[in-house]
Amino acid sequence: MYLIKDIKFENVSLTYENTGVTSLKDISLKLEKGKTLGIIGKTGSGKSSIAYLLMRLMDPTSGQVLIDEKKLTDSNLDAWRQKIGYVPQEHFLFSDSIRNNILFGIENSETENITQESEQQMKRAAEDAGIHETIMSFPEKYDTLLGERGINLSGGQKQRVSIARALMKNPEIIILDDCLSAVDNETEEHILQALKNRFSGKTAVIISHRISSIKYADNILVIDNGQIIESGNHSSLIALNGLYAETFRQQQMDQSEK
Repeated sequence: MYLIKDIKFENVSLTYENTGVTSLKDISLKLEKGKTLGIIGKTGSGKSSIAYLLMRLMDPTSGQVLIDEKKLTDSNLDAWRQKIGYVPQEHFLFSDSIRNNILFGIENSETENITQESEQQMKRAAEDAGIHETIMSFPEKYDTLLGERGINLSGGQKQRVSIARALMKNPEIIILDDCLSAVDNETEEHILQALKNRFSGKTAVIISHRISSIKYADNILVIDNGQIIESGNHSSLIALNGLYAETFRQQQMDQSEK
């Protein structure tokens, strides 16, 4: 199977046609295979627009997104999206069993085609997402129905099922779009360590407004008003003593007061 070596944004700008709002302004970045990119910024800073462009939910107004020097707009859209595991901030679960929600989108995921290996992979994905123990506490376990006439999960539990779904796909590229905000710090750390250890060699993009979610990233972009204003790893950005460092101190203070 063909493996992606690098992803580039070259002078990318994005203006939303329906509002005329410019979300990204002249963004350039490079993400190499096996590396993790962290993107942090306030609400409305434009960070999620980078995920939309990566997913090709939108195309740049100007500039280009390149996959191994080939324009993303020239790539087969279905084939490209098959390489990606995407978890949005707004989770979406079906009124179906937990099992079917996690297996959704996996080839041959119909119940009669689920192998013992698939079952083990599903449980491993749930463990990595920090939701396996919760599922096993339900009387029907993975056969528990969600939604109407079933169990209603909390926001954090729904998000973890969504993350398990993306991990189950074993994607070449995983994009977490501010989806860790609904989980507690301990669960967040568990998920990040699982990504770091189990998915070593995979390419990841973690978008967040919390520094705790992106502190392990190889490179971190600080986005403000649609522009990259700082970049580096956690240590170098703290040493820079700019917006990132200020945000880190404020978030640590807020956490200590809880």
